[in-house]
Amino acid sequence: MSTITPVLMAGGSGTRLWPVSRKSFPKQFAQLIGDETLFQASALRLSGAGFAAPVVMTNSDFRFIVAEQLEQAGIEPGRIVIEPSGRNTAPAILAAALLQAQTDPEGLLLVAPSDHVIPDADAFREAVETGAVAARQGRIVTFGITPDRPETGYGYLELGGNGPEAVQPLTRFVEKPDAARAEQMLQAGNFLWNAGIFLFSARVMIEAFKAHAPEFIKPVTRAIDESHVDLGFLRLARAGWDSARDDSIDFAVMEKAGNLSVVRFSGRWSDLGGWDAVWREQLDGQAGGNVACRNSTAIDCDDVLLRSEDSDLQVVGIGLKDLMVVATSDAVLVADKSRAQDVRKAVTALREKGHKQAESFPRDHRPWGWFETLALADRFQVKRIVVKPGAALSLQSHVHRSEHWIVVNGTARVTVDDQVTLVTENQSIYVPLGAVHRMENPGKVPMVLIEVQTGSYLGEDDIIRYEDVYSRSSED
Repeated sequence: MSTITPVLMAGGSGTRLWPVSRKSFPKQFAQLIGDETLFQASALRLSGAGFAAPVVMTNSDFRFIVAEQLEQAGIEPGRIVIEPSGRNTAPAILAAALLQAQTDPEGLLLVAPSDHVIPDADAFREAVETGAVAARQGRIVTFGITPDRPETGYGYLELGGNGPEAVQPLTRFVEKPDAARAEQMLQAGNFLWNAGIFLFSARVMIEAFKAHAPEFIKPVTRAIDESHVDLGFLRLARAGWDSARDDSIDFAVMEKAGNLSVVRFSGRWSDLGGWDAVWREQLDGQAGGNVACRNSTAIDCDDVLLRSEDSDLQVVGIGLKDLMVVATSDAVLVADKSRAQDVRKAVTALREKGHKQAESFPRDHRPWGWFETLALADRFQVKRIVVKPGAALSLQSHVHRSEHWIVVNGTARVTVDDQVTLVTENQSIYVPLGAVHRMENPGKVPMVLIEVQTGSYLGEDDIIRYEDVYSRSSED
């Protein structure tokens, strides 16, 4: 029996889990539940016997995060595909099918979001095996979750019946309902939550696009034909990709196709679509309905979520009820649990005010490591920079600033114009304005340094790159 190739969708940004999830580092890459990130847990769930190496659909900003987190999880990817721009799920799924068809048109693809929580991985794999039988017979299989409450935040799937069959025909997709309609569907018993997970052969999906959304075929095919390999990533061509319509797979294909089947999954599942969902997932065994996790303490509280991402910032709640309090080093969210879906409004409001907290973290992840700003004023900035073993920043210069580097852990190999110097702990080096420079970590442990910038302009776009092992432009 042939293996199933997982296709993990990892390009979105979950604004409803702000301030932990932001555009620069969205929820799929964060440790929200358990020891792994949501992305790592998804990849591990769809690995092992019966599964091929995963294909990951992502964007340029996240490509190195994807590669690093897969490596940390011990998973070798089959392909990491870079989408030139966000065009929703329809073009991405067609691209995955066309790529699979190049080697095995009958090969099965399991498309799954990378930010869902499914605690019972074995039960989910059994559901996939059940669906694979129908998929090999030419069906497009979707997975429905048995609802345990009248949820208004999910779309639904209406089944053709309410029998015991493991695989049933799909009657229709139902948009997110109001509370009364959700209660009716819960009582009816033949409605399931739409998990947004699909299983199909490459050939069947391509045929579905040709029949129901043929306008996608030409631009996506061109994006693949003109793609190129970049440091091991497959970068789709922008010219074709950007001309594809921005549309979801549900609207483009699924709601029109007649060969859809549904596998019912009765295990626990959540798309973590809000902090109330995080609270619910961690509720088991917690006294008073309180989830006090990550540097937090609840005193005389009822049904609250308290969480801090910063060990130096302790969150303490006293006498609270039905509240969510989530803190990071630069932002704090306080909201009623019933308003969990409105957290995205905070992001919009902060963006309109021009606050960087709307989309960016103090810690900026880069392929070589990360940096964070410790102090910032009109003409100076102090950063902590961490460079991974064997990694190197680009050979670069600045027009508006000079830099002073002090190594506090490890050893840095520093190039300043034609001079190369090893700088060890408690040593420093000065980089004059306009000097061509680079720092590298030649050691076996992370290298940490403090950078003091001075100048008239301190933006990250004041950079001219001459060489870069990560093939980035000045804007990347």
